[in-house]
Amino acid sequence: MKASEVPRAVAACISTASAVDLRVDDAVVLHDSNRLAVRLLPCDVLARVAHPAHHAGSEFEVEVARRLAETGSPVAQPEPRAEPRVYVRDRFAVTLWTYYEPVPPQAIAPPEYADALRRLHAGMRQIDVTAPHFTDRVAEAEWLVGNPVHTPELADADRDLLSNTLRRLGRAIGERGADEQLVHGEPHPGNVLRTKKGLLFVDLETCCHGPVEFDIAHAPEEVSEHYPTPDRDLLRECRILMLAMIATWRWDRHDCLPNGRQLGTEWISQIREPPDIWGLDAHC
Repeated sequence: MKASEVPRAVAACISTASAVDLRVDDAVVLHDSNRLAVRLLPCDVLARVAHPAHHAGSEFEVEVARRLAETGSPVAQPEPRAEPRVYVRDRFAVTLWTYYEPVPPQAIAPPEYADALRRLHAGMRQIDVTAPHFTDRVAEAEWLVGNPVHTPELADADRDLLSNTLRRLGRAIGERGADEQLVHGEPHPGNVLRTKKGLLFVDLETCCHGPVEFDIAHAPEEVSEHYPTPDRDLLRECRILMLAMIATWRWDRHDCLPNGRQLGTEWISQIREPPDIWGLDAHC
């Protein structure tokens, strides 16, 4: 979020919480990228703020989180003292969430990560929501790559590589006919919280239908060794596809992720020269 918008966004959080009788004396910005995360005190609520363009995604995220919480799935839950919905304040879309006190930082052990992801997938099989297919998200990335106005800093050679990778692997994975279900869409370490209640997944607006390997591909390589029986060939393809997608997001002219361009460059390099452990030729 632009620095000039942060004060207004924080004010929108405070106004939203106060309107539902939650006491707010202080607001602490915890995270600022495409969306703002603000801890409100002393009510101890986490407010997340997005631009109006993300209103539908925020509504979808709240609904999925609410339903998954009912299954006991490892997800961050909407704040129970407020109606689980999107609140619009000063043209911002605000959602209210339970704040989870973090435990001392440490690396997440691969078996723990894999077990949390397995339990998330099990909970997702229990709910019925209308969600896009993973190929719809691939198509969004293809559209960005194919529109230089929206990705003006992307070099022509990198644009060709991303376009070919997205098209080839999106089609190849879809044609495999693998079992599909609701998946997180981006369960990378940045979307996993270590809390006193264990690991919890956040950012559910990316949920889509697809093979579980699409999710596993976003986790560290070692996690796949502890997830029950993934299709290894499919997983290798999903890893390259995942890199092409997240590299594309980083070149979007509206992307606000710190060091986004640097990350995008690194990921494109990995697509061009994939690690041997993936066993996939990205040039084919």
